[in-house]
Amino acid sequence: MAVSTCVALAACACGGPEKSEEDTSTAAKPSQSSESARPEEPSATPSASARTEKPSAEPTGDQPAPRTKEGAIKRYEQYLHAVGREDIDTVCEVAGPAAKQAEDQGFGPCTSTFIITFQMISPAQKKALRTATVDPQRVAVLAPDKVEIPTEAIRASVTFSESELGSSTLEYLKSNWYITD
Repeated sequence: MAVSTCVALAACACGGPEKSEEDTSTAAKPSQSSESARPEEPSATPSASARTEKPSAEPTGDQPAPRTKEGAIKRYEQYLHAVGREDIDTVCEVAGPAAKQAEDQGFGPCTSTFIITFQMISPAQKKALRTATVDPQRVAVLAPDKVEIPTEAIRASVTFSESELGSSTLEYLKSNWYITD
């Protein structure tokens, strides 16, 4: 039960303010490191690694996702995999709208609250989440832009109960699927 409660609180605590802080931090870092990075850019290794890193992170948030049940499932699987990897940025980005609601109710920012959740998930559960999939037949389409993914839809090497993971509602907002409840 404690994990699901923490997951729910953490998912709900990922808010927009975190994005603006990250944007500010990101904006400051390139300007600070651009002077030292300029001499390194001509070498092949930094350019290749920079190109490799950016496409893996940016397409999920920058490219419009399909407004379909399959698009919602893919997005939720990205979230589950991120939880398994302890990828706080992806977790907080996907759960942003739910996080804003929780933060408005007095919970802390996602980056603080989800760290607690990561500590409560066993290594076996984390490993299972990294490759978890969602059974499309168990996903309920509530509206063209809203789906419900019950815990029973999650397929992993470890079985998760409702009290451990909980069901999630995803809505299509700003050209992508987000956890809203």
